Amino acid sequence: MTNDAVDPLSGYEPIAASYRSGRLESVHHAAVVALDADGRIAFAAGDPDLEIYPRSSMKPLQANAMLAAGLDLPDELLALVCSSHDGLAQHLDGVRRILASVGLDESALANTPDLPLDDHEASEVLRRGGAQSSLQQNCSGKHAGMLATCVAAGWPRDSSYLREDHPLQRAITDSLPALASSRVAAIGVDGCGAPAHVIGLLGLARAFRNLATGGAGGHGERVHRAMSSHPVMVGGPKRDVSLLMEGVPGLMAKDGAEGVFAVALPDGRAVAMKVADGANRARPPIMQGALSLLGIDTSSVDPAAFASPILGHGRPVGEVRIVGLLAAAVGGRN
Repeated sequence: MTNDAVDPLSGYEPIAASYRSGRLESVHHAAVVALDADGRIAFAAGDPDLEIYPRSSMKPLQANAMLAAGLDLPDELLALVCSSHDGLAQHLDGVRRILASVGLDESALANTPDLPLDDHEASEVLRRGGAQSSLQQNCSGKHAGMLATCVAAGWPRDSSYLREDHPLQRAITDSLPALASSRVAAIGVDGCGAPAHVIGLLGLARAFRNLATGGAGGHGERVHRAMSSHPVMVGGPKRDVSLLMEGVPGLMAKDGAEGVFAVALPDGRAVAMKVADGANRARPPIMQGALSLLGIDTSSVDPAAFASPILGHGRPVGEVRIVGLLAAAVGGRN
C-alpha cells in the first residue's frame, strides 16, 4: 500500500469497535479525511495522505475518463458504469443495453465470472441451474462501459482492454493525477481483472469533490448527475451506498472492496475513508460519524444505511460502535 519500509499501520487509528452481547470483540482501525466546502481538510483521523487501493470507489473516476474518450450514455446507464451492482434484472438488462448500443453482447465481457452480489439473486440463479457469468458479476457495468468506450474511440475491444498498456487503460491512468491531485503510486489487478490504481486517500476525496462540484468539467458533472439521480443502479435497493444517495439530495457516493467509501456534495464537502482490516461492517457507522461531523444532514437516510449488527444464531446480539474523533458526532457511543 505504502512504501514497504513504512509501518503499514502507522496511517490508521482506532475508529470503531465491535461489541457482542455487551462485550468488546474487535477493534477496527481506519483512516478518514473530510473536506469542507472550500476544499480544505475539515478533519482527519489517521493519515490523509495514506496511499490506498480505492478499488470500486475508483469507478466514477474511470467513468469520467471514459466520457472524455467518447463514451455517451443516458444517465441511468452511466450510473451503471459507475456501479458495483447487485445483479438484479434491471442491472443485467442495463449492461446488455450498453453493449447492444455498440453492437456487442455479453460474450464480449472479459471480467471475472461470478454470481450476483445479492444473496437472493445468487440463490435464484443456482436454483434455476445457472452458474457464474461475467454479466452477473458486480463490475459488469464498468466493463460494458469500457467496451463501449473502446468502440467509440476505435480501440481494440477484445480482452486486451484489461491490460494496463491498452489505450483505454492508459487514458484512465493519465487522467487521474489532475482529477485527484495525487500521483498514481502503483497499479495492481482488481478482482474483476481491470487495473487497480493506488492513490492517496486525500486524492480520492478531492477527485469526488471535483466530480460533484463541476471542478472536473462537464464530464464530471455528468457522472455526478447520473449517480445521484439513479442511486439504485449504483448498488441496489437495500445497499448502504444507494440508501445514502436516496436520503441526501445531490450526494454522490461509491463503496469499494476492503472497507473503502467516498462521497461528495455539489457544495464541495467530501469524505473518503479506508478501514485497515477491510471489514465492511465497520464502514457504514464510520461514514455516518464522518457525515455528521461534517454537518451533512442524514436525518432522511434510511437507518439501514448505517446499521451494522453483530449476529448471534441469526439475530442481532451486538453492534459496531464508533470511538475516538467521530464518536461525539453519533451520540458519544464509545
